[in-house]
Amino acid sequence: MSSTYTSRLKLERQGSGENSGNWGNLVNYVFNRVDCSVKGYQAANVAGNANVTLTSANSTTNTDDSSTDDQVHNAVLEFTGALTANIHVFTDAVETKYTVFNNTSGSYSLTFANTGHAANGVALKQGAKTLVYSTGSKINDIMGDLGDITSDSITPGSVNFADNAGINDAAGNEQMIFSQTASAVNYLDITNAAANNAPSITAGGSDSNVSLNLVPKGSGVLQGDGSAVKIAGKETMWIPAPAMYAPTTNPADAALVETTATRPDLKVFDFDASTAQYTQFSVAMPKSWNLGTVTYQVFWSPSTTNTGNCIFGLQGVSCADGDTIDVAYGTAVEVTDAGIGTVEDQQVTAESGAITIAGSPADDEQTYFQLYRDAADGSDTFTGEARVLGIKIFYTTDAANDA
Repeated sequence: MSSTYTSRLKLERQGSGENSGNWGNLVNYVFNRVDCSVKGYQAANVAGNANVTLTSANSTTNTDDSSTDDQVHNAVLEFTGALTANIHVFTDAVETKYTVFNNTSGSYSLTFANTGHAANGVALKQGAKTLVYSTGSKINDIMGDLGDITSDSITPGSVNFADNAGINDAAGNEQMIFSQTASAVNYLDITNAAANNAPSITAGGSDSNVSLNLVPKGSGVLQGDGSAVKIAGKETMWIPAPAMYAPTTNPADAALVETTATRPDLKVFDFDASTAQYTQFSVAMPKSWNLGTVTYQVFWSPSTTNTGNCIFGLQGVSCADGDTIDVAYGTAVEVTDAGIGTVEDQQVTAESGAITIAGSPADDEQTYFQLYRDAADGSDTFTGEARVLGIKIFYTTDAANDA
């Protein structure tokens, strides 16, 4: 009777009366195959753009003192090389298990599959190590099933991830990444909920007060149910001309300018071309304001077709409960805008530089502003009246609301 071979490890079964005088070598071949299948490691270079079939042979091809074996009969497989296309790496179509490491480079996929069953393979993420088992016709990712682990089968706190490691989806794509902070004391608590209740994502930890950062990437915005969520940051406040008032000294002239009957009229303050004039207004700034600098834009309309430069300035001061209001404004910041050349056209200046509000602003204070045209500056060459329609103030918030 001739020798035969097992289907999985391809170990030689000795036939009666066969291989007389050579049994020692043949048994050593078998031992080597078993040794590699239990604890063996093999690196396979799969570089390029072509599918690769791992080497496989009967156990008699190995010498009795070999410490290696063919590729498929090793417990650990490492795939190396630079990929230039998506490829499959094929192993024998038999029942077995492997530890596999996709150590290739190149932005292409590597699918590990049984020979003849390419559609039933598993995509191995580059740089990742995983455990797989084969049914002979399908490769299954054991690590991919870890998402089914519950608190009944694992002790809370016993799952640990390396820095920047995480969870992949069934296709091997990144689904969640965990980044590490040294000596961390605060954490994220994700809690499920019973029927008719909402699950929660809560900041926890040893600190008494723990904020929760949700940070979009690049120009992305934070969304809730598809709509942008309002977050602290740069805000605007519109101050129309009717909300301003003329001071006692050098006031700009309040005016109502008709364009055409039944069309928009202009409620404005007219600033002369030859004399510095002023308007004032006051605001109780939102409590969410970070108490820092502000900027502004002037919305105005020319009274003539002149295209010379018009210079506006704004300054401010804050007053607390019990403070005197008889106090000097802070340093003004000016912005220049050229006449547009058409009477009654809408004009908007560029955003100004940063204005420091005098008086050491704090919450629950009133801030007084003074707007002027610096007509005495030789660089102000606009010959007509500058009709101010209002200004937009830009400020920055650092709180979610004004509570």
